[in-house]
Amino acid sequence: MSLASLSARIVACRRCPRLLAHCRKVAREKRRAYRDETYWGKPVPPFGVAQPRLLVVGLAPGAHGANRTGRMFTGDASGDWLYRAMHAAGFASRPTSTRRGDGLRLLDARVTAPVHCAPPDNKPAPGEIANCLPYLVEEIAACRRLRVVVALGRIGMDAFLKAWGAAGRPRFSPKPPFFHGAEASADGVTLLASYHPSRQNTQTGKLTRPMLHGVFLRARKIISG
Repeated sequence: MSLASLSARIVACRRCPRLLAHCRKVAREKRRAYRDETYWGKPVPPFGVAQPRLLVVGLAPGAHGANRTGRMFTGDASGDWLYRAMHAAGFASRPTSTRRGDGLRLLDARVTAPVHCAPPDNKPAPGEIANCLPYLVEEIAACRRLRVVVALGRIGMDAFLKAWGAAGRPRFSPKPPFFHGAEASADGVTLLASYHPSRQNTQTGKLTRPMLHGVFLRARKIISG
């Protein structure tokens, strides 16, 4: 299956009734600041080039970010942090991401998630992660030029490692522990771990801009040889 076909199937997915109901509820009720906008309100597909050397794995769409705009990490503070760091390392054409059609292009990079629907309280259930994981397995199997994977958060890293093994790729052994800046390699691919650029992490100072930029600058150094 092509990655274009994968995106279409993700958007049409109906595997998790609770998540679908939440996406639609948020799209109906809206946030006051976006009351005149039409929300996406359904599963959000991956974003970026078809054969990237960098794959970024997050957690799930934000209720008033990607669930509103229909593009990964777009329209909220987490996306502002992520794409500024990717732009600084040469993986994004611009440092901001406000809406689909804003001119942002990813350069040799792709952004995805283990869960493609916005979950209540940003907490998908284990069964919902399991329902969505086959999409990530298929995506990893189809990305044949990968050199670096940046996992944002412990859940993102754990889901990636599970999907990586299910895709038939040689396992990272021993399993790398999660901490910001952790690095491991397998089958010519380097896994870099970062705290997720959520408000919980950025507003408390657990994740700073230099910390996040450092991860993507490291990814650029690996890819550039």
